[in-house]
Amino acid sequence: MIVRTTILSLLVAAALPVFAQQPSQPDQELAMLRQYCRADIERLCPKVEPGGGRIKECLMHNQKKLEVGCAQALQKLKK
Repeated sequence: MIVRTTILSLLVAAALPVFAQQPSQPDQELAMLRQYCRADIERLCPKVEPGGGRIKECLMHNQKKLEVGCAQALQKLKK
């Protein structure tokens, strides 16, 4: 029993770094878009269903109407 518990503890300890990894680049970009574009998304894309790049597409379509922070975040996504 002690051996099983020890092995299980070692396996859990080995798996922990996987869960502590930094978010992937696309996740960071989406978080940045949500942070800086929330008001623009609500104002310009209220009926657009998230997923599949639809929000980004809507923002790109309304580029001239975006607030400065959102426009800058969108520019960073393009690069």
